[in-house]
Parts: sequence; structure tokens; C-alpha cells
Amino acid sequence: MTRDEFETFAHRLADAAAAATLPHFRSALAVENKIGADDGSAEAFDPVTVADRAAEQAIRDLIFEAYPDHGLHGEEFGIVPGAGVYEWVIDPIDGTRSFVSGVPLWTTIIGLRRNGVPLYGLVDQPYVGDRFWGGEGSAFTRCRDGEPRQIRTRACASLAEATMMTTAPAAISGPGERARYEKVERQVRLARYGADGYAYCLLAAGQIDLVIESGLQAYDVVGLVPIIEAAGGVFTSWSGDDAHYGGTVVAAGDPRVHAAALEALNA
Repeated sequence: MTRDEFETFAHRLADAAAAATLPHFRSALAVENKIGADDGSAEAFDPVTVADRAAEQAIRDLIFEAYPDHGLHGEEFGIVPGAGVYEWVIDPIDGTRSFVSGVPLWTTIIGLRRNGVPLYGLVDQPYVGDRFWGGEGSAFTRCRDGEPRQIRTRACASLAEATMMTTAPAAISGPGERARYEKVERQVRLARYGADGYAYCLLAAGQIDLVIESGLQAYDVVGLVPIIEAAGGVFTSWSGDDAHYGGTVVAAGDPRVHAAALEALNA
């Protein structure tokens, strides 16, 4: 699949997902808890709605019609193995907690892997009208019906100069992870919360410098990696290895602040 072919098709997928999600946003829709039992803690609530499922189904229908030999991994309906080298990895609503709260920081994340390696990505926030996409050395954004413009990460030499985002410190809950994360947060100039996958797009566009998270899944990251790397950023695990399948993530716009974050996390 060429870059142009991906972009044309991924924009169709994003438009189809938007048509499925937007009628439900800020509406009185039912919310289910995928975890089941709820002990009252924030992390025991993993919401899913009819909008999540409708968006993923719309994307799946288009992919299997156009590319029946491609694999697909979606958050809501699982994995369908393909017969070739390509696999789509989809999060129909990344940030469902924001979606059900009426906060326009959720996105649809569409990624394409070739032989298991993230190749292209597209992220859409249809209510605001922001769309980001990239891979193979260049990344772009457009605002609603505006013209695409190329994006690059910004320079940031140290943690003391950095703006960092994470979805929620409470979500960084693996053994010892919270204390390690807090070592970094204490050193940055500004920390902000709550943007889920949108934060990585802001990083690619040069608005922030660092994103640190843990407990992520492949569908959370595959569509983000190509955009960040094409914009000049770095995307790894906390140990500095690739994070293509999720887990812990350090994304940075400048290799210098990425190195400083890894040093603090692993001190």
C-alpha cells in the first residue's frame, strides 16, 4: 500500500467513524463498564458505548470490502488475522471517558502495520475538526475543512523546559511506576492531564514536548507511532525499546528531552 493510497482510504475511514460517533456525543447515551464489577475506583470503570461499537463496525466494513486480505485488530471486536503483510489497528474512540463526559478530547485512531511494524497513522477529532496523519518521513494536520499543513515537533533541550502530558497519573499503576513517573513530573515546567491520544498529536504538532504513560494496548499506539516519528519525535517504552504493542510509553519531540526522561524514569 502506497502512502497516497493509505491517506485517501484512511480519510474515508475517519469520515465514516465520525458519522457514527458525532450523533451520540453529548447525548443521553447508555454507558457500559467493560470491566464488569466496579469497586468505586476510577480504574475499575472502563466505559464503552454504542458509539464505540458503531464506529468500529463502520471502519471494519470499509476495510474488509476494500482489502479482504488485510488483518484487523480493533478494541471492541478483537482480531481478524489477514492473509498478507498488512494489519489495520483501530481504536474507534480513544478516550471514551472524555466522550461520555462531553469533553472533546477523544479521538479515532487508525493505524496500519506492515509485517508487524507501524507504517502509517491517522488520528481524528471530529467535533473540534482536527485531523492528523503521517508516516514515512512526513506528518500533516488540517483543521476541519482547511488545507493540510506539515507539522514538526519542537526543540526542547531539558525537562526543566518541557511541557508534559499524561492521561491520568492514577492510570500509571504498575509496580513502582507511579513513583518513577513522579520523578519526571517534578522536573518539568508544566504538566497537564486528560487528553489520551490527542496529547501525542499535540506533541507531533509542536505544542507540547513529552507524553509519559503506561498500561497501553496496541490499538492505543499503532496509529500514533508513525505520526510522531515522521514529525521528528521519538516513541519508545520506558526502557528505551520499541513500544509498538503498547505497555509503557515515552514519546518526546526532541531526542534530548527523551533521553532526560528515560534517565529520570530509570534512575
